[in-house]
Amino acid sequence: MKTSKFAWLISAVLAGCAMSAAAQEFKVGVINYQVITTQSNPAKAAQTKLEQEFSKRQKELTDQQAALKAFGEKFDRDAPTLSESQRANRQKEGTDLARDLQRRQREFQEDLNGRRNEELQQLLERATRAVKQVAEAEKYDMVLQEVVFVNPKHDITDKVLKILNANTASK
Repeated sequence: MKTSKFAWLISAVLAGCAMSAAAQEFKVGVINYQVITTQSNPAKAAQTKLEQEFSKRQKELTDQQAALKAFGEKFDRDAPTLSESQRANRQKEGTDLARDLQRRQREFQEDLNGRRNEELQQLLERATRAVKQVAEAEKYDMVLQEVVFVNPKHDITDKVLKILNANTASK
């Protein structure tokens, strides 16, 4: 009975030592994707591309908002002198303009979000390849994202940024 307890204790100690040795060899890296999606050259290029692609429509919406505001101000000035039917027609016209503006703003936002998601997806695919490249080169067993705290020696974000920025510069 004592020998089986002693053998079990030795087995537990040896297993603990083996786990400790294995834990020392396990290498974990951490990546901050928020930095990648805001500070990398591909992210900045995508943002510039989206701004150029959507700037004309944004200006059209801004102009339409200004026109609607001017229409409302003119209506308020002219309302006391208008007949009931003229006032009703102008109110309907203003309502139609506002409805059209809201529809166009909604379509704009949907289109912008869709394109932003496409660009983000492409960026994340490139970032994932760069993370794998760093992980394989430096023999990381695991790479995590979005952690509460990380020792800076485990943060590989800058290394991934360098790869992404270098790949962008060569294109």
